[in-house]
Amino acid sequence: MSSHFKVAIVGAGFGGLGMAIRLKQEGETSFVVLEKNDRVGGTWRDNTYPGAACDIQSHLYWFSFDEQPDWTRIYPLQPEILANIERMVDRHILAPHIRLHTELSAARWDDALLIWHLDLGNGTSITADAIVTAWGQLNRPSTQNIGGVADFAGDWFHSARWNHNVELRGRRIASIGNGPSAAQFIPELAAVAEHLTVFQRSPNYIIPREDRAYTDAERSLFQQARARADSRNGYYLEHEGWFDAFHPGTPTAAEFTAASRVHLEAQIADPELRERLWPTYPIGCKRLIISDDFLPAMARPNVSLETDRIAQVEARGVRTVGGVLHEVDVIVYGTGFDSLQFLGTGDVLGRGGRSLRDAWATAPQAYLGMNVAGFPNFYMLYGPNTNLGHNSILLMLECQFNYVLQGLQAMKAHGGRKLDIRTDALAGFNKDLQDALRGTSWAGNCLSWYKNADNLITNNWSGSVEAYRARTAQLDLSHYEFLEPATAER
Repeated sequence: MSSHFKVAIVGAGFGGLGMAIRLKQEGETSFVVLEKNDRVGGTWRDNTYPGAACDIQSHLYWFSFDEQPDWTRIYPLQPEILANIERMVDRHILAPHIRLHTELSAARWDDALLIWHLDLGNGTSITADAIVTAWGQLNRPSTQNIGGVADFAGDWFHSARWNHNVELRGRRIASIGNGPSAAQFIPELAAVAEHLTVFQRSPNYIIPREDRAYTDAERSLFQQARARADSRNGYYLEHEGWFDAFHPGTPTAAEFTAASRVHLEAQIADPELRERLWPTYPIGCKRLIISDDFLPAMARPNVSLETDRIAQVEARGVRTVGGVLHEVDVIVYGTGFDSLQFLGTGDVLGRGGRSLRDAWATAPQAYLGMNVAGFPNFYMLYGPNTNLGHNSILLMLECQFNYVLQGLQAMKAHGGRKLDIRTDALAGFNKDLQDALRGTSWAGNCLSWYKNADNLITNNWSGSVEAYRARTAQLDLSHYEFLEPATAER
């Protein structure tokens, strides 16, 4: 088995697998995909909670360079997405390149040989000319530092580690959190629980989903390439038009706010409950929820909304700051992820042995979300400031794949010399980015996973997909430093 590769990809979710496909399409076969789990799929492998689904329409939630699946509905459910990912792996014969049960323990840049040394969790090691991290942002579950989690005497788990062996029917359940994942599993819990208590830190804006299964006639029509392309392009343009909704004071923001209010009033009759479910921050400050069944679930007689802050979890339930103990049998944490580190579990050491954790001591930042100064031939997929609030993240990934390929081609065209983003280029990019982000709703007065404790927006891209596509269309070599190899190239 080879121990040196042109490219080492870390993660076998959509990002890592898409990068692998694009490498093969460009004729590059010297690559490996390292996956710490026993199965590909990333977030769609991890999130198996009841009701798990994508909030982007199926025809837009796939790579443009791959065969479009025969989707069964407008918004795909988790089992269908995962099955299609696995078919994609088979179709492109990626299995020989994938190493399952293989976690990256550490990556070390060799200043003399100008290659990366990767130590793996199984005790082996490999080297690579370039690393592409595709470990994602939403795979390290967080309980938001709630005290007493382990003290609870009943069953408890995070939504991304759903325990399907726990009986939920007829039990008293607490859902801590009401974000995008919780908005999908809360209706499922409400349908079977004796009583469901939803602990809400702050409400969300919710707009209609209007999901349904495709008819046989529609699925037959979508066998035609033109029909699939028209559907995809239509959804793409619609979502690009959403971007101004995240700029307070724009007509689009007003339109989306009004639509969310109409949706709330149509589904919640109780005026007191309605106001507790209505946000006071600008629309888009937290992730917009697209749902038709969350609000009706909140109106069920066996569901109660608790807005007092949680003091701690105790053996018998959840105690709020007012001193009330909510006794429950099961706790489900829909409390999101540790999404602000953009790091895997292993350490990454760049030039001079500097740690990426130290480089990001203040906040994560990367040039176009992909390159970090002092870390040559190191590319991140879905890195800092590449998340979207309005469109499919797969569109951003496609831009990143093409950019990485340009970097690899530039290395080859320049005699194998390695690329390192210039410090001034990174600083200038990040300044312009943060200046642009200040005018968005993500900078608003709310708690969200888009920004850190210092209110610095580290997750979201400041523009449209079209703007990112334009910025990544051509790799500007003047922004990079070339490193000369000290030994003969492999």
